[in-house]
Amino acid sequence: MAEPAPRVGSTDPEPVSALDARVVEAAGRSLGGTSRGLRERILPFLGPAFIACVAYIDPGNFATNIQGGAAYGYLLVWVVVAANLMAMLIQTLSAKLGIVTGRNLAEVIRDEFPRPAVLALWVLAEVVAMATDLAEFLGAALGFYLLFGIPLFAAALLTGVATLVILALQRRGFRPLEAVITALVGVVGLCYLAETVLGKPDFLAAGKSFLPPRLAGTESVVLATGILGATVMPHVIYLHSALTQSRVVVKDLPRMRRLLRYQVIDVVLAMSLAGLINVAMLLMAAVTFHRVGAVSIASIEDAHKTLIPLLGSGASTVFAISLLVSGLSSSTVGTMAGQVIMQGFLRRKVPILLRRVATMVPALVVIYLGLDPTRTLVLSQVVLSFGIPFALIPLVVFTGRKSLMGPLRNHPVTATVAWILSAMIVALNIFLVVRVFGS
Repeated sequence: MAEPAPRVGSTDPEPVSALDARVVEAAGRSLGGTSRGLRERILPFLGPAFIACVAYIDPGNFATNIQGGAAYGYLLVWVVVAANLMAMLIQTLSAKLGIVTGRNLAEVIRDEFPRPAVLALWVLAEVVAMATDLAEFLGAALGFYLLFGIPLFAAALLTGVATLVILALQRRGFRPLEAVITALVGVVGLCYLAETVLGKPDFLAAGKSFLPPRLAGTESVVLATGILGATVMPHVIYLHSALTQSRVVVKDLPRMRRLLRYQVIDVVLAMSLAGLINVAMLLMAAVTFHRVGAVSIASIEDAHKTLIPLLGSGASTVFAISLLVSGLSSSTVGTMAGQVIMQGFLRRKVPILLRRVATMVPALVVIYLGLDPTRTLVLSQVVLSFGIPFALIPLVVFTGRKSLMGPLRNHPVTATVAWILSAMIVALNIFLVVRVFGS
């Protein structure tokens, strides 16, 4: 039987480092059934989903969850949970496509679709990547501003430098980058654990939002769509398939099935953590802002200032730290996704410095023009929601094809659920278009 090949699943592959080689060797032992203990069997496969989950706790989530909690209390908790469950399925399919085909989603689209469709989907993917970078840059810049009082324009430039430093870890292989990104996710998680403890939310009232799930008018639909766009991120659908396509390579069916099971564990752990953080964001906003009738929260800056009299200066500092770390980590992941999209669709490699500079421009323009950063963040998430079907539908089509996936194609139940989710997302977007143009 074929052994896992020591190749690195990165957007810009480098020679395999000693650490990566040890991880791949450990994965080979695990897939061969010679590893001892649960930790030895699972640990080599954890990482790709933790990089992907960063996109689910980016500054866009801060904007939509804070506005949702402030305006509607616990009403939209079920939306966050439902969106996270959708994300688990979608990221599992993306990881599976990369493992089974050895190609990422952009490459499969390029190879399987007619050229006009490829070009159209590439343009849409680039628009989504730009909206993503806009949200992440603005978020990190706001974090620097709130923590240190650095002007937003200078903070955005500092964000660009910081993300390039993190991206430089790619030269050392996939494991160091995965470790740093996972640590950053952990920081955001600890920050929101602290916020939740300080806020003391009513968990029973939050649970009642599921009985039955409901919305309250068109503005809540806009926010729900924004939450969906901020949670089910189109660009990371492309990225996750790239992270798994050559990280650990197996050819025989039994080992591939085992590898897929381990990737499901990776996805469930990472997305559960991201989901808990998102719920904590909304609970914090609901308990601190919605219950105080006189307080109107229109922006992230308002939330930061208002936390001081409500929960103390420590809470506002923790909030700013989590926003900064979220922005830096998600901006790094967004740049990686942009590389995957460009190289996968066009077979064109763009220097990462050029890509980073180009994606800074929209955020710098927004800051220069003095536009409201929080409102821009929310609108960017709505744009992302529009982009979901154009990544999700090809993913569902390809993972259901026997010619591509063989016996590992989607089970009929999985395929049915995935198509229902796709239809729901399209319906939400059509409603939003009608609502926006109608008003």
